[in-house]
Amino acid sequence: MGEAMMSVLYLAALVLSTAGMLLIDRRFELFIFRDPRRAAVVLAAGLVFFLAWDLAGISLGVFLHGDGPYMTGVMLAPQLPLEELFFLLFLCHLTMVLTLGAQRFLRGARR
Repeated sequence: MGEAMMSVLYLAALVLSTAGMLLIDRRFELFIFRDPRRAAVVLAAGLVFFLAWDLAGISLGVFLHGDGPYMTGVMLAPQLPLEELFFLLFLCHLTMVLTLGAQRFLRGARR
């Protein structure tokens, strides 16, 4: 596999995982496809919270970016790679899909 292809492997995995989560979300209308406006607000709030968390950790020297062959090398800020933004969006979406899916499942199980 070429070096250029390797450098986007992690980002591609995140995008592919997000696409899969969107398909699950669409199929069961759990989060984004249930109420897009509310979902956008929740995703934005989660992203802002976790970016602030990351930036605080970076400023304290707790979080450091390590070079790897699977990373693009694009930095949004010192020690903050582009992939982190995609990961945080995926994490927030995954959390909401799991939470709302579990709630729906448990409501159905009680009937």
